[in-house]
Amino acid sequence: MNKKFLAIGIIFLIVGFVVGYWYGGSASYDKGYNSAIAEIKAQQEEAAKKASEEAAKTANPFQVNNPLEGVETNPFDKAKKILNPFAN
Repeated sequence: MNKKFLAIGIIFLIVGFVVGYWYGGSASYDKGYNSAIAEIKAQQEEAAKKASEEAAKTANPFQVNNPLEGVETNPFDKAKKILNPFAN
């Protein structure tokens, strides 16, 4: 009778390990799969955003850098102030 209980206990223990291993593996797989899907979606959204911004910049010629940025409206005003000591 003692050997019978020992055999049944070992069988239940093995079945418990197998079920636990299977459940743990599937739960880990699902968790990893879901996090990978979320990461891929975020990368795709970021790539789409960058592509749309780049396409908007190329399609709009007025969005390029202004070649006259930083140029004074009248460069002679500065020279006039320096050369004329009596002007305020």
